[in-house]
Amino acid sequence: MKKSVLLTLVVLVVFSMLLSACGTPPTEAAPVDDVALSPMDQLIKDAQAEGELTVIALPHDWCNYGEAIEAFKAKYNIKVNELNPDAGSGDEIEAIKANKDNKGPNAPDVIDVGFGFGPQIIEEKLVQPYKVSTWDSIPDSAKDPDGYWYGDYYGVMAFEVNKDAVENVPQDWADLLKPEYKGQVALAGDPRVSAQAQMSVYAAALATGGTVDDVTTGLDFFKQLNDAGNFVPLVAKQATVAKGETPVIMRWDYNALADKDTLADNPTIEVVIPPSGVLAGVYIQAISAYAPHPNAAKLWMEFLYSDEGQIFWLKGYCHPIRYNDLASRNAIPADLAAKLPSAELYAKAVFPTIDQIKNANTLIAEQWMSVVGADVK
Repeated sequence: MKKSVLLTLVVLVVFSMLLSACGTPPTEAAPVDDVALSPMDQLIKDAQAEGELTVIALPHDWCNYGEAIEAFKAKYNIKVNELNPDAGSGDEIEAIKANKDNKGPNAPDVIDVGFGFGPQIIEEKLVQPYKVSTWDSIPDSAKDPDGYWYGDYYGVMAFEVNKDAVENVPQDWADLLKPEYKGQVALAGDPRVSAQAQMSVYAAALATGGTVDDVTTGLDFFKQLNDAGNFVPLVAKQATVAKGETPVIMRWDYNALADKDTLADNPTIEVVIPPSGVLAGVYIQAISAYAPHPNAAKLWMEFLYSDEGQIFWLKGYCHPIRYNDLASRNAIPADLAAKLPSAELYAKAVFPTIDQIKNANTLIAEQWMSVVGADVK
């Protein structure tokens, strides 16, 4: 009997020692919400809680934004409200001002505007700072050091020509003044508010004796174009080019090349980079200071500045701002690199500073009607 009791005690002691060695029995697993998330996972969670993002002035054929928007929606299950795809940079800024107290779908969370608008959106306190995780690979010259805005892509000014409606494709700016182009030349925006249209006037200035600091010859050129009856005061787009309403337009090379692909020879589009005034233009991203969905806005920026997002822009013929970084890591698909125009065409490209662009855009907006006198609508 004593042996039996002793044996029992030994077994209990051994069992107790084993439990001590193994630690306390496992408790119920902690809820997922209590697990620390990485900063990116937390941002995704917060953005999905907001449930939507409002963008403005992003035509689907501009830099391949259509595919980028659909990919963002599918990846994060976030609704995207798209406001006024054909708006200009000035319109985007006014939309922020007009909706400061509006938390509904008409208030833009993010904007994509011309480089020259960078100082204005900071001075007027219309944007909030945010540095994406790929911040260091964005060139210093193309971002605000405090993160209020950052370059997204660039291109050069080109002619988009409907070859089925134009017998002789113009090859340079001076050609546009010829009588054969009467009622055929247009801008892809209103130069009083559109960065793309203003940069077209800027490019014309470089081609006609102007400089990066003096664009008055560009306004004079468009006055001549208007006086000759060649200028059409209509905001041109893919549809007006295809119909022959504006068979010759000035727009960024990436938009023209995208139209060429989309129209697929119906009609045939030729894209010309005029050699006498090769002007490069950078666009910038920013988050509204009054964004109704600030986390979704930050997630959108993270998406656009990831390798995946940069490649979406490249597929739309835009040179993404992180192009050099992608190239250094062999992250650019060979088939995309092969579709870009020859690098020689960009060798003469002029990149004005942000102050030069700001001054030029202000002059063009203020003097367009008094000098040129064409009410573009």
